[in-house]
Amino acid sequence: MKLVVFGASGGVGQQVLEQAVAAGHDVTAVVRNAQKVAQFPVRVVTADVVEADPAVLVSAISGADAVLSAVGPANNAAAGVVSRATAAIIRAMDEAGVRRLIVVSAAPVRTTPSPGNPNPPKRDEGDGFFLKYVIYPIVKAVLKPQYADLALMEDALRASDLDWTAIRPVQLTDKPLTGDYRTALGENLPGGRYVSRADVAHCMLRALDWPRSIHQAVGMAN
Repeated sequence: MKLVVFGASGGVGQQVLEQAVAAGHDVTAVVRNAQKVAQFPVRVVTADVVEADPAVLVSAISGADAVLSAVGPANNAAAGVVSRATAAIIRAMDEAGVRRLIVVSAAPVRTTPSPGNPNPPKRDEGDGFFLKYVIYPIVKAVLKPQYADLALMEDALRASDLDWTAIRPVQLTDKPLTGDYRTALGENLPGGRYVSRADVAHCMLRALDWPRSIHQAVGMAN
């Protein structure tokens, strides 16, 4: 397949590049700093997705079979970048006539309110008292801006005409690829603590041939 990868210089994005190239895909990486992906045999388009001329994004996407986005904030100050970048990607895909979009979100987004989803579940079922009422509330409080940003991104996906999938992993690690992880359509997975960035990339690429994942948020955990 001809794939375009946004956020390709990050932890998940580099894993997507590595695995996509190994699988024989024709890959274009859209990054702000081309040096960060210089080791990969891919076409590189240098652009800040939020600030780029829309024509640059349309040109990068045109003719692709699918777009994969691993865009994420570098820090709290960058919160808001994911929803803005995704909105720009959606507009460019509409203009280019490309429909398949797979993005990285996060498990806590399932219980994060947003304008498009003002009354989500208050908590995930199946986890123990300590996780549900102590650990998760602390994590969500600390990372509230990031999760709010991702919730806005998912609002934009649902409002679009694209064939989208949002992968919602639990806490990310840098452990190697296993291919051994659990997924659930539309919900999170009880007992899941960690999953590697390599396995998240694997799940994103798997979704290319997973029709049931279209218009779904996919919970993902070890």
